[in-house]
Amino acid sequence: MKKLLITGFDPFGGESLNPSWEAVKLLEDRIGEYTLTKLQLPTVFGKAASLLLQTAQALGPDVILSIGQAGGRKGITPEVIGINLREARIADNEGNQPENLPVVSGGPAAYFATVPVREMIAAMTAGGVPCSLSTTAGTFVCNDVLYSVLHHFEGTETRAGFIHVPFLPEQARDNAPSLPLAEIVRGLTLAVSAL
Repeated sequence: MKKLLITGFDPFGGESLNPSWEAVKLLEDRIGEYTLTKLQLPTVFGKAASLLLQTAQALGPDVILSIGQAGGRKGITPEVIGINLREARIADNEGNQPENLPVVSGGPAAYFATVPVREMIAAMTAGGVPCSLSTTAGTFVCNDVLYSVLHHFEGTETRAGFIHVPFLPEQARDNAPSLPLAEIVRGLTLAVSAL
């Protein structure tokens, strides 16, 4: 069996839950040829990536897939690219609100995800799950994690990527788009099956 380290985040921005972690918790422990190790990350610049990389060092995963919340998106969105920028519109869970700072000083401008994002989209589309490709993971903690992991594992066999999921219906205010938790779990399961 291959090893998949899959992560979600704790709630942030005044929310009482985070659909990324709620969905990750409900995933089967085995999907296809992968055994899953699930990890909750703090929504804190630097700390989230550090915890993930510490866990990865101990586990030796074949693939690292991080899941995050993107309120306002209509479907599940695998990310194509992580950029070397910390630019926070809101503070993280420890009050950090960086502006125009690099994720990794002296690092390249960007890295492309090394998981098969288009195959993930095809699998979810075939399963009838709302999804689309995303070319921006933003500049908050989600992107911070994606860039950090891709930077760390550049040139290695370990593949890494990031998937954003929408709000849950109970989070959606003012007719914001959302997806039921069961549908997010189904979509992530299909995405993992495409690895």
